[in-house]
Order: sequence, then structure tokens, then C-alpha cells
Amino acid sequence: MIGPSITIKGEVSGEEDLLIQGRVEGSVNLDNNEVTIGDAGRVEADIQARVARVDGEVAGDITANEKVIISKSGNVRGNIVAPRVTLEDGAIFKGSIDMDPAGASQSRAPQPPANDGNTPLKASGLDLKTV
Repeated sequence: MIGPSITIKGEVSGEEDLLIQGRVEGSVNLDNNEVTIGDAGRVEADIQARVARVDGEVAGDITANEKVIISKSGNVRGNIVAPRVTLEDGAIFKGSIDMDPAGASQSRAPQPPANDGNTPLKASGLDLKTV
């Protein structure tokens, strides 16, 4: 636990669950563990965890392997990448949510070039021309 009167500037990492009631600036890397930002917690950092729960304030991106929960008292300004995301009624969130992290990291199939209207299209053996 990081208590309410403690401020940490830099990288927080480890192999156990963490409750933040104080202030953290920098980064929080606990890939295989749960990170909880308590009601009094103020985090200006990117967070990487298995599960992230926000009851306080976060300004930074959150990446979770399992899920992100923003409670009714939570306030997040940043992007979220996780397979599951819960925003409780009353939660404050500004940013983007990507719930397909595996799809985002895989290379996508190249898209065919856009048709300029003069190139014939082929579908089911028919020659078509855009109008």
C-alpha cells in the first residue's frame, strides 16, 4: 500500500497487488497483479496491470490483461486497453477504450485500394463499373 501522505515519482514495479492511496507520478508496472487506486489516490502515470480498479483519479493510460473497473467515484483521463471494461454509474472518463488488444497488435490484412470510379469491379464473374 502507498499511504495517503506518500508521494512517489518514478517507476513502481513489483510482483504483488498494490493499493495506492497517495500520489504517484511516472509509471506503474504490475503486469501480473491487481492495482487499485483508492478514493484518496492521485496517479499521473501510465498503469500496466492484470486488473486495474480506479476509485480515485488517474491521468494516464491504463493497460490491463484482464479488466479495468472505474467506480462511481473514479476519474480517468487517458486511454484504456483491456478485454473487459466496467464504467460504474457516476464514473468520469475521458479518452478512448480498446477492448480488442489482441486484434490491435496483430498485423491486419492489407486493404484493397479505393476505386477511383473508372476501374471495372469484378463480382461473381460480372464486370461492374461504379457510377
